[in-house]
Amino acid sequence: MAFHIVLVEPEIPANTGNISRTCAATGTHLHLVRPLGFQTDDKTLKRAGLDYWHSVKLEYHDSFDEVLQAYAGHRFFFATTKASKRYTDFTFQDGDFFVFGKETKGLPEDLLRQHPETLMRMPMSDAVRSLNLSNSAAIILYEGLRQTGFTGLT
Repeated sequence: MAFHIVLVEPEIPANTGNISRTCAATGTHLHLVRPLGFQTDDKTLKRAGLDYWHSVKLEYHDSFDEVLQAYAGHRFFFATTKASKRYTDFTFQDGDFFVFGKETKGLPEDLLRQHPETLMRMPMSDAVRSLNLSNSAAIILYEGLRQTGFTGLT
């Protein structure tokens, strides 16, 4: 098994490329939920992922509901600035899904209302609205990996 990162309607190719490289380095599955704000053959996307795209376990989905249906029975955690619990308040396990929204708006409100028990936030000052998407994904993923003993990583 492995962790999964789900990007719901990502907009900035460099962020998705950076996340793909993190996924390749950790054996994490990457799920991209359409519509995407870029073409997947975008030079910026490929440059950010460098030559690791062949190592990324990548799936495309037409909706987040499609992800939920395909992976029924798995646990989903939703990153949002609107959560009351910190990401460190959760105990993660192999196979969990970390879900992130688009850079300009985050996750849709209806999705947040449907999953209030697994909303998580990252502590930060009020000097900024949010952290960069690729940084957020890496921090939360590495917390999950830390909690599970970095299994399979050297």
